[in-house]
Amino acid sequence: MSTPSLPGDSTAIVWFRRDLRLTDNPALHLALQRHERVVPLFIADFEAERPWAPGAASRWWLHHSLARLGGDFEERGVPLLIRRGDSLQALRALIGETGAEAVYWNRLYEPALVARDRRIKAALREAGIAAHSQRAALWHEPSTLRTAAGEPYRVFTPFWRRLAAELPDLRIEAAPVRLKGPRRQPASDTLESLQLLPKLKWDAGFYAHWRPGEAGALHALDAFVRGSLGHYAAGRNHPAREDGTRLSPHLHFGELSPQQLRAAVLRRAQGTATLEADAEELLRELGWREFAHHLLFHFPHTPDAPLQDRFAKMPWRKPRDYAADLEAWQRGRTGMPIVDAGMRELWQTGWMHNRVRMIVASFLTKNLLIPWQEGTRWFWDTLLDADLANNTLGWQWTAGCGADAAPYFRIFNPLLQAQKFDADAAYIKRWLPELATLPPEAAHAPWLARAGELEKAGLRLKVDYPEPIVALGASRKRALEAYETIRSA
Repeated sequence: MSTPSLPGDSTAIVWFRRDLRLTDNPALHLALQRHERVVPLFIADFEAERPWAPGAASRWWLHHSLARLGGDFEERGVPLLIRRGDSLQALRALIGETGAEAVYWNRLYEPALVARDRRIKAALREAGIAAHSQRAALWHEPSTLRTAAGEPYRVFTPFWRRLAAELPDLRIEAAPVRLKGPRRQPASDTLESLQLLPKLKWDAGFYAHWRPGEAGALHALDAFVRGSLGHYAAGRNHPAREDGTRLSPHLHFGELSPQQLRAAVLRRAQGTATLEADAEELLRELGWREFAHHLLFHFPHTPDAPLQDRFAKMPWRKPRDYAADLEAWQRGRTGMPIVDAGMRELWQTGWMHNRVRMIVASFLTKNLLIPWQEGTRWFWDTLLDADLANNTLGWQWTAGCGADAAPYFRIFNPLLQAQKFDADAAYIKRWLPELATLPPEAAHAPWLARAGELEKAGLRLKVDYPEPIVALGASRKRALEAYETIRSA
C-alpha cells in the first residue's frame, strides 16, 4: 500500500546505475532541491543489458563500488536500497512502499538501455509519477552534435573541434552532508545476493592495484594531477611509466565525472605552460570517450558489426582454424613479448595500458587474421573498465573498419612498437618474469637472441617461453592480401 506524502514532506527515488558517487551527481542534487526525503536505489537488472550485460571483471568492480556507496549513504543517514529484477517492476514496487512522487536518474547511452529508459519514463509519467533523467556521464548529449550537413560525425578532429568549443560550464556540486530517508524504511536485498564476485578467486590480483568507490576515485585523481599530469603528453604512450591516468574504471562506473576530472586538471595546470599542454592532451583523450558514445548512439549496430559495410565480407579465418591461436593470445602465450605482457597484465590486474591495447588488437586482427569481435568479447569479460562505446571504437579503429579508423594497411609491428615504447623492456619484464634476466633486445624478441644469450639467462624457447605463433612479415602480407579482396567493395 502506498504511504502518502505529507504536505511539504515529499519523497523521491534516486535510481543509481553507473553514477556511483555523491559529488557532482545531477540526479541526486536535483532530487534534493525538490524533495525533503530521498530513497537511493540500485537495481540489478542485467537482463536488460543483454547481450552486453557486465562481464566478470566489471561485476567485481561493481560489487566493491556498491559497497563503498552504501557506506557513504549510511554515513549520511540513509541506506542504499538494492533490488533485483525488472527495473520498472522494482520502481513501481518501491513507489508503492515509500509513497515517492518522483524518480530521478542519470542517463546511460547503450542502445538497449536508452530504449529501456524511454519505456520506463513513459510508464511512470502515465501513472502520474514524475520521471527526470539528467546528463552526468558525458560533457554533451550524443544526439546533439551534428555536422553542418546535419549528419553524425565520423571523423574525430572536427568532432573534437566542435565539442571543445561547447564544453559545459565547470560547476561541481558538493556531496550532501546529511540526508533524510523515507518515513518507513523498505526492505533491501543484500549486496551478496547479487553474486557479483567470482566463485573461483581469479580476481586476487585486482586488490593490490585498485580501490573501487568514490573515495578511491578522488584519491587516484589527486595523485594523478599532483604527479603524472606533468608527464602525461610525453609519457602516456610508454607502458612501463606511471604517466597514464588509470582513471578509466572510475569514469566508467561514475565514481568520478568527466567534469570533476576536467576541473581538477585545469586547476592544477593554470598558469604553467607545460602543464597546460599536458592538460590539453588529456582533455583531447576524454574527447575520444565522447566520440565513442556519439558513434554508438548514432550507429547502435556497431558493437557486433563493422561501421564500414565492406568489412562484412572480410575473409577472416574460420573459428576452427584460429581456435588455438586465439587461446594463445588470450593466455599471453603468442611468443611476441609485448603482446603477451599486455595480455598477462590484463589477466592479473583487469586493465591494460592503452598503447598496448592497440598493439594486441592489431596483432589479433592483422597478424592472426582473427575477427575483431573475438577481441571485443574477451576485453568485455576481462577489463574492469569495459565500456561498450569505448570497446567498440577501439577495436573497430584498430581493425580499420570503424569511423576515423586507422587505415587497414597500418599494421602495428609488435617488435618495433616494443623497441620504441618499451626500449629497456621494463614493461615486458614486469609481466613476463621468465624474460627478466635477458638484455632488452633479447627480451623484445627472444627468437632473435644472439648465441648464448638464452642459455646464459636459463631460458629455453618452447619450454619456458613459446616461439612466435606467426611470422610477422608473412602474416602482414596475408592481412594485406585479405584486405585487397574488399578494398574497392
